[in-house]
Amino acid sequence: MAQTRDKRENLMEKIVSLAKRRGFIFPGSEIYGGLANSWDYGPLGVELKNNIKQLWWKKFVRGRDDMVGIDTALIMNPKVWEASGHLSEFSDPLSECKKCKKRFKTGELGNNNKQCPNCDGKLSSPRKFNLMFKTCLGPSEDASDIAYFRPETAQGMFVDFKNVLNTSRKRIPFGIAQVGKAFRNEITPGNFIFRTREFEQMEIEYFIREADWEKYFEYWRGQVVNWIKDLGIDTKKIHEREIEESERAHYSKKTIDFDYDFPFGASELYGLAYRTDFDLKNHEKFSGQNLKYKDPETGKEFWPHVIEPTWGVDRSVLAVLAEAYHEEEDRIILKLTPKLAPYKIAVFPLLANKPELVKLARIIYDNLRPQFMTAWDDRGNIGKRYYSQDEIGTPFCVTVDFDSLEDEKVTVRDRDTMKQERILISKLAEYFNNKLNV
Repeated sequence: MAQTRDKRENLMEKIVSLAKRRGFIFPGSEIYGGLANSWDYGPLGVELKNNIKQLWWKKFVRGRDDMVGIDTALIMNPKVWEASGHLSEFSDPLSECKKCKKRFKTGELGNNNKQCPNCDGKLSSPRKFNLMFKTCLGPSEDASDIAYFRPETAQGMFVDFKNVLNTSRKRIPFGIAQVGKAFRNEITPGNFIFRTREFEQMEIEYFIREADWEKYFEYWRGQVVNWIKDLGIDTKKIHEREIEESERAHYSKKTIDFDYDFPFGASELYGLAYRTDFDLKNHEKFSGQNLKYKDPETGKEFWPHVIEPTWGVDRSVLAVLAEAYHEEEDRIILKLTPKLAPYKIAVFPLLANKPELVKLARIIYDNLRPQFMTAWDDRGNIGKRYYSQDEIGTPFCVTVDFDSLEDEKVTVRDRDTMKQERILISKLAEYFNNKLNV
């Protein structure tokens, strides 16, 4: 058991090291000593992250006729959070050390809930700590100017429900989808990008009739699993866990977490909740606006019920990196599915000091680049270039050699198998269209 844990921890260290070394993820504000659990996505990381978001948008928004997208504000009227219950309910019970002033979640202290695990000081009695980030609108800092950064993307979709309904003319069942930032003042963030105070969500609010909630809950359960497969994640490492009533969010009647076997252990990757009609009903009560859906056939008005699948973008990135990381005797490989790979193809001349090879390689590079995300690499020897591309997950490498000047063919190397084949330069675009399927 200890060996397994050590192996997992070692894998996590390797992923963090590769992420920084190859430009996926950097520590935030690093030149100033960093900021606890703040991370920046580098040139390759932002491509991987964007590929995940674009694949999700294509699958769940553009690929469906019962879904529309939206992009709502990070800061909303504070009354939104009063209506949603976040001001009163979105909190963790915490104990504070009277000596070092550190705070700890009560559930993490176990039976030792009176002594600080950091300095052995005395802990205060547990009290609720709201997880929302406060800010002030305008130059003053009066209580009337207090606002909050959103702790979830969902409320923007509920607040704009009637606007979306009136402009899109959708009929139930239909969904509103959003990708965006959320902020939570987590007391115990950690495990690299797994739990951070600033994070990104891909979220859907799917509006249904109450009588159909179980049917659509099961439907979206299947959709979440299909998405996991799309990312190239082994579903054997996914464990569905139903959340007990005492642990569920205040708005939820049923919640399932999809846990993934991260290097640090099984933890939540995605979630699926049945929010009933809690949100629309409360926003109507607090705003005084009619947020009911009117059945076009019967004329009856009612508050739709909601199924909410939620996907964490940053956790998706971490799971994808953990799943793709492989080591062989003399190389490290990120076996990313081509749809997610930051670069699809790398092009290089066999020798960087031969102008005729560089010129032809540049022509090929420029021809492929508009259609495929393509890297240029002419550093070091050919073997090092191959292994460098393996480490960042590039599926194919194209090498221009002296024979290319005569037979108009190049060597194409496969990342996973290292198999090489000669392909006509004029057929490269067709070849990669078939191979990459992106």
